[in-house]
Amino acid sequence: MKRKTICIIGLGYIGLPTAAMFATHGHKIIGVDVNDYVITALNDARSIIEEPYLDILVQAAVKSGNLKAQKVPDEADVFIIAVPTPIKPNKTADMSFVIEATQSIVPHLRAGNVVVLESTSPPGTVDDIIVPILAESGLEIGEQVMVAHSPERVLPGRILIELVENNRIVGGINQRSAEVVKDLYKTFVKGEIYLTDAKTAEMCKIMENTYRDVNIAFANELAIISEKMGINVWDVIKLCNKHPRVNISQPGPGVGGHCIAVDPWFIVEKYPDETQIIALARRTNDSMPAHVTDRIDAILAPIDGPRKITILGVTYKQDVDDLRESPIIHLIELLQQRHDYQISIVDPHVKNSKFETEEFIDAARGSDLVVLGVQHKVFAELDFKSVAAVMRNKNILDTRNFLNGKELEDLGFQYYLLGQYKN
Repeated sequence: MKRKTICIIGLGYIGLPTAAMFATHGHKIIGVDVNDYVITALNDARSIIEEPYLDILVQAAVKSGNLKAQKVPDEADVFIIAVPTPIKPNKTADMSFVIEATQSIVPHLRAGNVVVLESTSPPGTVDDIIVPILAESGLEIGEQVMVAHSPERVLPGRILIELVENNRIVGGINQRSAEVVKDLYKTFVKGEIYLTDAKTAEMCKIMENTYRDVNIAFANELAIISEKMGINVWDVIKLCNKHPRVNISQPGPGVGGHCIAVDPWFIVEKYPDETQIIALARRTNDSMPAHVTDRIDAILAPIDGPRKITILGVTYKQDVDDLRESPIIHLIELLQQRHDYQISIVDPHVKNSKFETEEFIDAARGSDLVVLGVQHKVFAELDFKSVAAVMRNKNILDTRNFLNGKELEDLGFQYYLLGQYKN
């Protein structure tokens, strides 16, 4: 494909890797973000996101002269919107960032331009929000300006691999738009690129994440039921999944991230009467931090006075630095609101955050309970023998079935597991 100038608005977990990928494949990229720190870091060839090999790709892109960052859009051949679409406290979509990003493009539009929405958005966003705003340019949308939705489908920790290898959906406002955007992403995408209309593409991304959310909610219900029955949910799921047509997800302390914890609400907002299962699954997963809090209360009830809890992991998933919608943050907030607990946090992946983290030994000193909240790989190598010597009461609650309970019990710990009842 001929070298193009691509303006990418939003340099977060999707926008920055996408910008670096296009830049290292020969296109000229203008990265736009409202955060001065993000702009300065990128222009210094530094990645502010912890993602394997992204720092190397960013350095190569910036030093080649193909990638620069600034606060406002400029003229380009292609505009890609990759801004957040957060959920409001009332569980409705906050589309203000998408609206503002689209409005910022309008003064720079010219005939022949392409506009792509990558942000995960409620069905109808392209048709009902993006197209009317772009039409204010006076250009004929769909003829002079091509428009499509192409949602990202990547997993943090594997973003660069999956940007290239995963199949991709392109939903155009017309066939011509879809074909043009398909050709653009063929720059680096090796997976299949499937064409559809914009609303179908929007719905596909939301339903992919909703499917996972419902499955996890089912697993979390099983965990709570198993505790009441006095059995181990992890054994139940392992045995069930030996059936060739059964694949139950793993339970946990809740669901986080900007996708699974948010996207189902987009469809619930539009169709509240028809989304009974989806809404219940969301509420079930959102309730898990409260359930873990109840387990913690029960474990610490026999201990008098102020009690100290050490939390292992605060990100929303393992081996990333992403805190968005983290259920462990919600857990910490519940513990701080409801009880006289002192909280210490251990997470080597978290920096520049309001959550101050410590080394494990220091954090566990005088602690009455260690809670494994996130299964970071580094936690498998922790020195629990030394920690046992500095804790006041040797209790461990594992919410991920990650630690070796037998080894911990041999060290004198009381080992508790989410999804398994223990007196």
